[in-house]
This record gives sequence, C-alpha cells and structure tokens, in this order.
Amino acid sequence: MNLLRLFILLCTMSLTAQTSTTEPLVHVTGKGIVKVTPDQVAIKVRVESEGKDAVAVKNENDTSINAVIKFLRSEGVKDEDVQTEYINLNKNFDYNTKTYSYKANQSLTVLLKDITQYETIISGLLNSGINRIDGVQFKSSKATSLKAEARVKAILDAKQRAETYATAIGQSIGKAVQISEASASVPRPQLRSANFAMEASSDGGETIAPGELSIIVSISASFELK
Repeated sequence: MNLLRLFILLCTMSLTAQTSTTEPLVHVTGKGIVKVTPDQVAIKVRVESEGKDAVAVKNENDTSINAVIKFLRSEGVKDEDVQTEYINLNKNFDYNTKTYSYKANQSLTVLLKDITQYETIISGLLNSGINRIDGVQFKSSKATSLKAEARVKAILDAKQRAETYATAIGQSIGKAVQISEASASVPRPQLRSANFAMEASSDGGETIAPGELSIIVSISASFELK
C-alpha cells in the first residue's frame, strides 16, 4: 500500500515539474484593414399597392413587379441577381370610415455587378412601378481575396505587437502556438429608406457617392516568449 502511495506521489511530482517548465507565452491581438472602392451595388426596392378589393390590389402589385423584372432583363441584369425578399397582402380597417382596405407589398433585391448602371436602373425602376427604395448596399467583387489580404495584415500586426512587448523586457518571441480569428467584416454603407412616390430627380446629376469599403479582420495570437 505504501508503494502505491509513493508511486502516485512521484507521478504527481513529475506532472508538476512538467507544468512548471511550460514555455511562457505572450498573448496579443492584431488587426488587418484593406480598403477598396466598391464596384457593385445591391438595391432593395419595393412595390406598394392599396385599394378596396384584395384581388385587384394583388393583381396591380403583380403587374408592377412583372414590369420591373422585364425592365431589368432588358438592361442585362441576370435573373440570379434579382431576388424576391418578401410578398404580403394585409387587410386594414379604418375606424373613421368603418371600411376595410388592402395593401400589397412585394420587395426585390437587385444586385448590379456594374455600379455605373445605377442611375439608369434607378430611373427605369421608378418608371416601371417601384415606389419605395428601402436601402442600398455597396459591395466589392474582390471581397474574398481582399479578406485574405486583410488576414495576412492582421497576423503581421499581431507579430509586431508581440515583438514590441518582448523587446521591451529584453526578450524575443518564438513560433506562434495559437492563432484565432475574432472577426472579419466588410462594412457596407447604406442609404436610408426613401419614398419615391414623388417625381424622380431629372437633373442628370449623380445621386450616390460609393466612397470606400473597409474590409477588417481581427485576430488573437499567442507566441512563445524566449
């Protein structure tokens, strides 16, 4: 029995010794940012129709949506770049007149892979029956490759931070023992929702300013400290 206790004690001491000699680490974070001018734009549009008869309202709404889709096809927008977001028909009661009315909504998201089409497409959509624009998102066709570039920048930033800390205390860093990605994002500026029941601007000027997108990757990493 005493031999068993001695064996357990020796094993415990061995594990403790191994733990105490574990390589010290420096834990840091890093961020990589890549900026790009957007070359694509996604437009979320909607057709709203109202009336006293549910069938007539729905038919009117469908007619407008069909006209919109035909217009987009005529401008070379592919079917896979046009997506229906939702379709609904609501019955409303007016307590003042004690009557019912119906409102139909259909929403589409249109992806323009050529951002220079924006002005032409917006004008055509309004003329085809669209009466609301619910948002605009700018995108880049190079987002995947640029995100990879941002990841490289993030790990190099983390390594530089680790080296700065190590140098400050007269040490150096070794290999990376752990790397994890905290987040990767492509912020997309959005234009606010707008009601376009009024006449569209006809001055021929530009109505959007795409600016730049910032593709951001944040990571955490651990390096050996020597």
